[in-house]
Amino acid sequence: MSGLAITGATGAIGGAVAANVAAAGAAMTLVVRDPSRAPSYPGAEVRRAGSYGDTEAMRAAFDGVTTVFLVSATESADRVAQHRSAVDAAVAAGVGRIVYLSFLAAAPEATFTFARDHFHTEEYIKASGLAHTFLRPSLYADYVPGMVWDDGAIRGPAGSGRIAWVARADVADSASSVLMTDGHDGRTYDLTGPRTLTMVETAEVLAAATGRGVHYIPETLDEARASRGSYGAAEWEVEGWITSYAAIATGEMDVVSEAVATLTGRPATPLREAVEQAQGAS
Repeated sequence: MSGLAITGATGAIGGAVAANVAAAGAAMTLVVRDPSRAPSYPGAEVRRAGSYGDTEAMRAAFDGVTTVFLVSATESADRVAQHRSAVDAAVAAGVGRIVYLSFLAAAPEATFTFARDHFHTEEYIKASGLAHTFLRPSLYADYVPGMVWDDGAIRGPAGSGRIAWVARADVADSASSVLMTDGHDGRTYDLTGPRTLTMVETAEVLAAATGRGVHYIPETLDEARASRGSYGAAEWEVEGWITSYAAIATGEMDVVSEAVATLTGRPATPLREAVEQAQGAS
């Protein structure tokens, strides 16, 4: 039994946090869907829980835990309900503290529709009475290469807005620091890269990092919906993809924070370095 539970330990962020905690020699409970995929660390206990929506299974997984690192669920139409179920499970299990992986500029009327889910989850955690810390990362730098279409274009309604892409490793290291040190209750940390870039500048950095010709083609919202019309995805999912770009255009993503440096003791990773590191790890 450990006082710290990490959800999503088979994923990128949860897995990296688990590795950091293990490297520090701390015990932990890994809450996963599939125990066969869970990493193995000395002093780590693996507990199976299905979806966050299975409140009783989550309650059992959190039994004896004092702090939960709650990695947000995969985007879905009922994502907020899943998060609320996990929070209810934590309360029922007697957990005292939640560190929640939220999103930058989370707000009830955020342009990025998925950011609204994070806002409502944050509010539910606040209302639960649990001690809490919210980590609000920008969009991940590691995902930027996947935004390039086969013709070398990045398409989206981002206009000339700016964004400070954040490396997932920086998010994981920041989360690990919050989980293993005191003084973070009630705090919200924006986690960003070291400087903002337009999408044109982003394409230029990506081209330099990959050696591939990359350029940005701005779209209107309607053009973005039309260009993704062949994906066969649900409307809520398409709107999430499109509005992630639109939130850049509005200026909601034009944020640079020193939180990564403050929490980790090192500077935030620039986009080119993050992309090169991700390529080297793949």
